[in-house]
Amino acid sequence: MKQSLILLISILSVYLLPAQDVTGQWHGVLKVQGIQLRLDFDVNKTEDGFTSTMDSPDQGATGIPVAKTTFKDSIITFEIPSLTIIYVGELKGKLVIGTFKQAGQEFPMDLSRNTIEKQLINKPQEPKPPYPYNIEEVCFENTEANIILSGTLTIPKNTTDSPVVILISGSGPQNRDEELFGHKPFLVIADYLTKNGIAVLRYDDRGVAKSSGDFNSATTADLATDVESAIEYLKTRKDINKNNIGLIGHSEGGMIAPMIASKSKDVSFIVLLAGPGISGYDIVMLQTELINKANGAHASDLQKELDFLKRSLDIVVKDGSKEEIESELSDFIEKQMNDNPETLAKQMKAKDFDVFIKTFTSSWMRYFLKFNPKSILENVKCPVFAINGKKDLQVPSNENLTAIKSALTDGGNKNVTIKEYPNLNHLFQESETGSPTEYGKIEQTFSPVVLVDIMNWIVNQMN
Repeated sequence: MKQSLILLISILSVYLLPAQDVTGQWHGVLKVQGIQLRLDFDVNKTEDGFTSTMDSPDQGATGIPVAKTTFKDSIITFEIPSLTIIYVGELKGKLVIGTFKQAGQEFPMDLSRNTIEKQLINKPQEPKPPYPYNIEEVCFENTEANIILSGTLTIPKNTTDSPVVILISGSGPQNRDEELFGHKPFLVIADYLTKNGIAVLRYDDRGVAKSSGDFNSATTADLATDVESAIEYLKTRKDINKNNIGLIGHSEGGMIAPMIASKSKDVSFIVLLAGPGISGYDIVMLQTELINKANGAHASDLQKELDFLKRSLDIVVKDGSKEEIESELSDFIEKQMNDNPETLAKQMKAKDFDVFIKTFTSSWMRYFLKFNPKSILENVKCPVFAINGKKDLQVPSNENLTAIKSALTDGGNKNVTIKEYPNLNHLFQESETGSPTEYGKIEQTFSPVVLVDIMNWIVNQMN
């Protein structure tokens, strides 16, 4: 009788346990090398399971679709292949204890129901109101993509004929301030230039913040049409000089600016901030080598990783459908895991390879890897100011500035200024090593010396 009673209590306790509910808002903080980045997940129940979105409020990114959300045996998983993100956590009471993984790296991150307030970070260059210029929230349409882009136009006071620049952000979904690692470089640039008589238009990337559209399905060529739409919008304004519209592109934005300037008579000048001069394939190989070296990778391990990456990229850049490339890359990885157990392939988990394959076979990545800016740069006839930091590990300065200058010169462009800054990184911060792990630790957002040089160069083009 006693044994039966115990069994009955056990059965009842199972049925009386409250159902585990993971729907609703979950909040966490990702801590990497001194950088703190808030991430929020919004989970909804459907007839087929679960759907969710992710917000990165510190980067101004909201509503990022989570491709796959699963919850089974107290384990919740979020997968975003387009950003090489996987989060796996176990629901324990009111917390989810888990691990955030991106591009092969893992970081502990727990989620809770409590909203996390942003920690104040000292960024002394970030401007504060009141501002000595006019600020206008604007929207313009990309009719080709059928999307509306939202941004901010800052115009010097008491002028109706100022030159204007459009700021073009780097790779990844960026808001109008190009906010990353606690910094807002585009806000700093816009503030400085507008104070010195140059109007500035900056906008949220498609699918980011207040702009509509789908960022994840866009290639660099698609994003270029957004800039073209910005130019068309500025041409309708009566308070700026339509004959002095310039482009300032950072990183991938420095790839887009020449694409437009090479075929548009509406572009008067371009400024390339760490813009690429060599192919995307070569940039990925170089930055992988340099960043790993800066982070202390062992020479033999690094060589294995570079060999694996090169052979993978050689597959990705082949002609063929996405499905064909995915299949060949998957077969290659599986063979590496079976034949070379000591290589990088064996060290990574199967799910990481799913993310790797989806990332490197995405439309954006395949376009980027195949793109060589040489032929585009050769057709740019407007004035060009191409600059970079010597400690840039993402778009290495020497290789890219040399290639940019060579291509422009070969094309007959007579108004080209090239400048390298000794101690600056990819974000144009004064840095020690240039490693991305330093970005969030540095108080400086954007080198004041570079701001002055950009402003002076633009003013000189007006004379």
